[in-house]
Amino acid sequence: MSCSVLIFTLNEALHLPSCLKSVEWCDDVVVVDSFSIDETESICREHGVRFIQNAFTGFGSQRNWALDHVDLKYDWVLVLDADERVSSELATELVAVAKRGGEGHAAYQLRRRFHMWGRWLRYSSMYPTWVMRFFHKRLVRYQDRGHAETQLVEGTIGDLSNDLIDENLKGIDEWFERQNRYSRQEAEYELDNTVNGSVWSLFSTQPLQRRAAVKQLVRSLPFRGAVYFIYAYVVRGGFLDGKEGLAFCRMRSLYYAMIELKRFDLSRRGRSRSQ
Repeated sequence: MSCSVLIFTLNEALHLPSCLKSVEWCDDVVVVDSFSIDETESICREHGVRFIQNAFTGFGSQRNWALDHVDLKYDWVLVLDADERVSSELATELVAVAKRGGEGHAAYQLRRRFHMWGRWLRYSSMYPTWVMRFFHKRLVRYQDRGHAETQLVEGTIGDLSNDLIDENLKGIDEWFERQNRYSRQEAEYELDNTVNGSVWSLFSTQPLQRRAAVKQLVRSLPFRGAVYFIYAYVVRGGFLDGKEGLAFCRMRSLYYAMIELKRFDLSRRGRSRSQ
């Protein structure tokens, strides 16, 4: 027994070859594309993986659509973005867990290493950041939440030992184009939704719960861009990543400032998601 791999794409011809190469050990790779206009489809054909298209309405919605409509060969599924890579050590671990039927867990979370400008931004990306990407296909559903998504898991979540590699090769212009869209979606979500939660989740033993609690806390902070920069660059040691760390912390702080400014703008103009 092995596992299936779902890769979600939109104009990812630059990243996709290395992603596909990192999952050559898998005999059931499916690319779910949001109608790319670059060479994404031809790259998939060259690598002999299944290529399916569906209109994108949200990260969670797209993942649910794939789970509902793609005939996956295996019960256990690894979800990837095209700019992510699976190391040989992680691949071995994934197959071993799948062979053992998940060892009693419904899903697994793993650490993600963020690379940019040719180096691992260990401190400025606030490693380790945990993501839930490996799960039994019948035990997980997604919900859209702002520009991102959250998972509903029917069962317990285990931890994987090996990291997922995330490397951005497109540069800063494309990064800010995405953050401009994402910050708008986050601002709309914050205006349209009241998120309830307990402050005690900040001290949870589950990294995903702590991450959600931190996001909720940040929403209530004024000058969140400046607060983020101080936390990431000073408290979490982003300065240890050198010039790249300074640049990345500035980029991320601008993103959080954009959310706050767009939320202010939308509230003053009486705009909401529905409009």
